Amino acid sequence: MKRRSVTSRLLLSASVLGAAASIAGLATYATFTSSTSASQSVSSGTVTIGLGATGASTNRLNVAATNIAAGDTVQRTVDLINSGSINLASLSLTSSATTSSLLDTDATNGLQLVIDKCSAAWTESGSAPAYTYSCSGTTSSVLASHAVVGSNLTLSNLGALTAGATDHLRFTLTLPSSAPNTMQNQSSVLQYTFTGTQRAASNQ
Repeated sequence: MKRRSVTSRLLLSASVLGAAASIAGLATYATFTSSTSASQSVSSGTVTIGLGATGASTNRLNVAATNIAAGDTVQRTVDLINSGSINLASLSLTSSATTSSLLDTDATNGLQLVIDKCSAAWTESGSAPAYTYSCSGTTSSVLASHAVVGSNLTLSNLGALTAGATDHLRFTLTLPSSAPNTMQNQSSVLQYTFTGTQRAASNQ
């Protein structure tokens, strides 16, 4: 019994000494440390284009025209507004007909569209719906004469490529004087969709 007790004490002592040696070994490899940090806020911008208030000269695109004849023109104005925070690389227009007729399907004898820009707000004359518009500033071409229906038509000379800017546009629809009798009693509903594409990626 005594011999077994002595053996047990020796084993316990060896175990304690081994644990102590392990702890001492860990302490041997300890190092000095230091840390620092920084925080950074990152937010994305917005691409947002809109039109002027409907019902005013800032947006007459919803005003219908009826009983047009060969050679007639229809003028309507609209403000195109870049209300986002990111500049744009381009602005385009897609015009379509939700109700279609020869007025929009005949690219030669049907309605033709021209878009101009005034450096100031257009001056409106006439009474609804026979509006006409004059420019007290400088006029520039945004879209040369084109069949009224078109996809992704590039718009030129626009200030609204810059965030916060507004362009004053005049849409002029013309039924060519050469329009044949088949153009009588036709009716179309036109829809205009503007698309803005963000500027090229850059370092910020």
